[in-house]
Amino acid sequence: MTTSTPVRDGSRSLALVLAGGGARAAYEVGVLSAIAERAPGVEFPIVTGVSAGAINAVYLAAHAQALSTALAALREDWRHLTVDRVYRIQPWRLGRAVLRGVAGTLLGTRQEAAVVRGLVDMSPLHDFLTARLDCRGIDANIAAGRLRAVAVSATSYASGGTVTFVQGPPDVPTWRRAHRSAVPARLTVDHVMASAALPILFPAVRLGDAFYGDGSVRQTAPLAPAIHLGARAILVVTQRSEPELAASRPVALREYPTLAEVIGLLLHAIFLDALEADAERVERINRTLARMPPGAAPDELRPVSLLMLRPSRNLGALAAGAGAKLPPAIRWMVRGMGGHQAGAVDFLSYLLFDPAYTTALIELGYADGLTQWPRIERFLADSERLAPNV
Repeated sequence: MTTSTPVRDGSRSLALVLAGGGARAAYEVGVLSAIAERAPGVEFPIVTGVSAGAINAVYLAAHAQALSTALAALREDWRHLTVDRVYRIQPWRLGRAVLRGVAGTLLGTRQEAAVVRGLVDMSPLHDFLTARLDCRGIDANIAAGRLRAVAVSATSYASGGTVTFVQGPPDVPTWRRAHRSAVPARLTVDHVMASAALPILFPAVRLGDAFYGDGSVRQTAPLAPAIHLGARAILVVTQRSEPELAASRPVALREYPTLAEVIGLLLHAIFLDALEADAERVERINRTLARMPPGAAPDELRPVSLLMLRPSRNLGALAAGAGAKLPPAIRWMVRGMGGHQAGAVDFLSYLLFDPAYTTALIELGYADGLTQWPRIERFLADSERLAPNV
């Protein structure tokens, strides 16, 4: 396919924000592949990610070659990512913890409280990422000027707040706000694993002297890390589709919702709702600042150009009928939770690390990126205009 004239990014204030969403994060790779093809010179000096989006964010930030080359490698890795390379189900962990707690109560012995170290074992994903993700490349990209900073967020089990781990130059900003803070760090696979460790389902990850879980759980301002790091233009790849936004009224449920349907709703709330609310907040501030006379805006506020890229189709619907591709133990668990019901496809889509599904997501993202290219091209051009003189 013929590419357009390269879009040069001279701005150190252009940010890429990648949302979480389990297997659905493969969609992000397709969208970015289309952008890199149409704009071979584009770079994102600020990259932030959370949960599965943290995998993509750190992968791109650590890759030493051009964005298009990094994405080609990332596409291949997603296409080889199967369930057995992500997690193994271990329901006995829950049973053992509960039995120990019950036994201690009945016998009156002083045993430790029931501890559930995740219903599934995430060591396969840790091994997969360790073999493919060389985080030392982050320092090389910062030194070469291709990267200003990369950040991933996780939830602290000690404080209950969101902690954003930021790798950048010595003067990289950090911050402290209500229930969220940032600390400088040299990112590792463990930081990525912590950001993606959904509570109860996945075991907590120890970083330093504390344990952390999925960063989406308490992250009320997903765009804030990019803004704190100096972004004046933010490109966001989200997984809430245009058809979902356009739905005028909810679909009525004829039967009581299954556990899988309830969990699917909760996962949407965790991964998607806060991002939508934060985007509305940014746009509202932009409109307010536009109405103020020159020089009247507070010093701490500045307009931020925002582009939200959404799927043209419901990503959950693409997973319909694919439950049979899960391993038997996972299939048994999902079916027991009502995952075979038509309304439970959203829950299934988060777990479906199957090459057929993730490849379909990548292809949809690529097609959507090409379709939305005129908007993207205007956004990239505007980001040059918004860049401060440095």
